[in-house]
Amino acid sequence: MSDWTLLAITLALCLILIGVVVALVLKGPGGTRGRHARPRPERSSFRRKSGHQAPPRRAAIIINPTKFDDLAVVRAELTAASATLGWDEPLFIETTIEDPGTGQARLAVEKGVDVVCPLGGDGTIRAVAVALAGTRTPMGLLPRGTGNLLARNLDIPVGADLTGALTVAYSGRNKAIDVAWLELDPAEEAGVEDTGQAEEPIEGPPVERHPFLVMAGMGFDAAIMGNTSEEMKKRVGWTAYFVTGIRSIFIKRFRVQWTIDGERQDPVLARTILFGNCGTLTGGIQLIPSARFDDGLIDGVVVAPKTIIGWGSVAVRVLGRSERDSNELYRTSGAVYTVEVEDDHPVQVDGDVIGEASRLRVTVDKQALIVRVAATG
Repeated sequence: MSDWTLLAITLALCLILIGVVVALVLKGPGGTRGRHARPRPERSSFRRKSGHQAPPRRAAIIINPTKFDDLAVVRAELTAASATLGWDEPLFIETTIEDPGTGQARLAVEKGVDVVCPLGGDGTIRAVAVALAGTRTPMGLLPRGTGNLLARNLDIPVGADLTGALTVAYSGRNKAIDVAWLELDPAEEAGVEDTGQAEEPIEGPPVERHPFLVMAGMGFDAAIMGNTSEEMKKRVGWTAYFVTGIRSIFIKRFRVQWTIDGERQDPVLARTILFGNCGTLTGGIQLIPSARFDDGLIDGVVVAPKTIIGWGSVAVRVLGRSERDSNELYRTSGAVYTVEVEDDHPVQVDGDVIGEASRLRVTVDKQALIVRVAATG
């Protein structure tokens, strides 16, 4: 066979190979079919049939019934808003005196809802957080309390705008925040009635530590919370705390021995000692400008003015958002605190007085709770 013949055969084979490749490229991978090959389905057949669409999402709304005069109206509003937003009718569960939200939230998680929404004040939110902490179920805030501090710190609509808050709960983004825990000395805790948190929830194990998402404290602040009546709060709102605060401004200072992350601190004389998961108080006052929800740290604050002038100095620093410390106002941060005082003093978590104690332990679980916030927040 001559060289010309070999060259001709080679060229022919190359042309055939090129033709096959071009045909495959033009026709795509389904362009050649055998006798028994099934025809390629239409693109529309890959779309989900209307009869197989995923079921609408559903929320559980944990309602504190004491916050409303007509629950039927509230349920109707939230049901209609849910339908407008493309969600199924919510699962409504009411809190009780025996269980202010923890057991109800656990039940909601078991039922597989997409979001759990506490509808009440900071106490209801705190109770629901016990059940949701450490899970992947988000919490949507529907604030209807006196202070609504968690919602205000997260820029959630407060007041009468329940539909606005529900919209955030349904369509907002997930934000993981820290959950702080306060433990009263067991010897002091025995026999103390906890009106802010269920000790024997309907579902699940009893609560042994008291969570807080905003702020806890011993002394002056707890005395204010404990001495402010529900009637006054309903009449004048969060300003009721200021009225009570003026009456309690010269509560006796007490000696505090404390540690931060295992390191003993110098003893201090304080009118109150606070632990903040965030820094903004009622009325937009920033007590701890550097506090963050998700840093795994708790900010400690010692307030210790001796005189009315000292209280004025504290007010100037707080209102001016100063981060400088003084003898009247000292701030620090850490992950674990222990506090010991000589006599029992009232203790509050997120505005609920949980009893009196002479020893405290405060810890934090970093980013343990998922909360829905505004998508642009």
